[in-house]
Amino acid sequence: MKRVLLSVSDKTGLVEFARGLAEFGAHLLSTGGTARALREAGLDIVDVSEFTGFPEMLDGRVKTLHPKVHGGILGRRDLPSHREQMVVHGIEPIDMVVVNLYPFEKTIANPNASLEDAIENIDIGGPAMIRSAAKNHADVAVVVDPADYPALLDELKSGGGKLSPETRRQLAAKAYAHTAWYDGRIADYLSNKFGVAEKFPDRKIIQLERAQSMRYGENPHQAAAFYRLVGEGSGGIATAHQLQGKELSFNNIVDMAAAYELACEFGEPCVAIIKHTNPCGVAVDNFLLDAYVTARDCDPVSAFGGVIAINRVLDETAAKEIAKLFVEVVVAPGFDEGAKAAFALKKNVRLIESPLLKITGGLTAKFVPGGALLQDQDALTLDEKLLKVVSKRQPTGEEMKAMRFAWTVAKHVKSNAIVYADSRSTIGVGAGQMSRVDSARVAVEKATRPVAGSVMASDAFFPFRDGIDAAGKVGVRAVIQPGGSVRDEEVIAAADEYGMAMVFTGVRHFRH
Repeated sequence: MKRVLLSVSDKTGLVEFARGLAEFGAHLLSTGGTARALREAGLDIVDVSEFTGFPEMLDGRVKTLHPKVHGGILGRRDLPSHREQMVVHGIEPIDMVVVNLYPFEKTIANPNASLEDAIENIDIGGPAMIRSAAKNHADVAVVVDPADYPALLDELKSGGGKLSPETRRQLAAKAYAHTAWYDGRIADYLSNKFGVAEKFPDRKIIQLERAQSMRYGENPHQAAAFYRLVGEGSGGIATAHQLQGKELSFNNIVDMAAAYELACEFGEPCVAIIKHTNPCGVAVDNFLLDAYVTARDCDPVSAFGGVIAINRVLDETAAKEIAKLFVEVVVAPGFDEGAKAAFALKKNVRLIESPLLKITGGLTAKFVPGGALLQDQDALTLDEKLLKVVSKRQPTGEEMKAMRFAWTVAKHVKSNAIVYADSRSTIGVGAGQMSRVDSARVAVEKATRPVAGSVMASDAFFPFRDGIDAAGKVGVRAVIQPGGSVRDEEVIAAADEYGMAMVFTGVRHFRH
């Protein structure tokens, strides 16, 4: 390492690293604030402007964009023609480039940052040097992460002042990932700022940063990690804060997101209990304790080991009751001190504090082998103007209230989805069956109290009347469904035979 160029925004560990390089006899080149920091630490530094014979200009926008810098980085040591040209033009080789970039992300994270602030924090020379060094990694080491400094110094010591080809290759790959991320953040910011972002362009950049490593995925033989979406569509459950309990698992996070999205659909205090992404009990009430007890009693067997989501700050009274049941996760917008104390002895229960989820129609992704499906989030709520009573009997006010509740829950049940409910809670849920009539029957089997007098919601139309027959035989009084089947007349006639009220929504809510 005869010559090293250092120009960093993040100065973590800089002085120690530079001092270690100097001990190997490296000549240190630097710019601006980096040079000042190193001089103040007593290190001998050559300014890049002195090295190039050309001053910094345009308020520092042009410092390293010079043939002596990029020639020194890009010149191949194994090609005689390159070496000859470098000698002719007085270009000294640069063996290591230590660069990290202007703090663009930190700048735009400030809500008061102006567009001008953002633009001035778009680095030009830094990415150019990083890419040049990464391209010529056979001869040049490129370092973009301060966390790598100690290991590199150790290798230089053990390697007699040299880094292995494998290390240089790894550093190069990391460098290109670094600049790709940086450019992606700029592209996302400017596209949204200038209003030119297409929802589904020919090429879509999705940026993720690791929020949590995991012991395993859905099953112990699957490796996994949890990533936070950055930029467009960021936020959501990935911003949650864990107050206590074991590390969240892959399945915990999936269920927690499903549960909280459902609970946050309701304006009233709501408790939603989820098992394997499907609701096994949902209830609204004036008091969280009453909502929880009702939701739990919808299916107490399935509630055991489930995930509980609450759309209010959890109070001590409800928390004490929840703590009696074995649950994996409790997620809420907050926990009062009494609630925290109620769970203090339940060390394994994960308490998660998260802002309420507001589903506004941003994009959601589903990955399949070799690709991804992107779509708008299902942010659609029940539009009263689209509702159409198609049965002979008009629904009562209480039945309409119950159908609105059941329809909202059904939106969060895996297809084929059938929900029996009253106006305050679910009674039976049939989820993910291969036929709709099977879901209707499963929902009856899961019910822990009489289904008679309840309403039924279906996430999609009934292809045959058999689903209505299954509900009519157990006393269901009203049905809400999208309509649109070629057999709608047959289905409506079946509802009339049982004296049911039937409402079409004109909208389906498949959830695969």
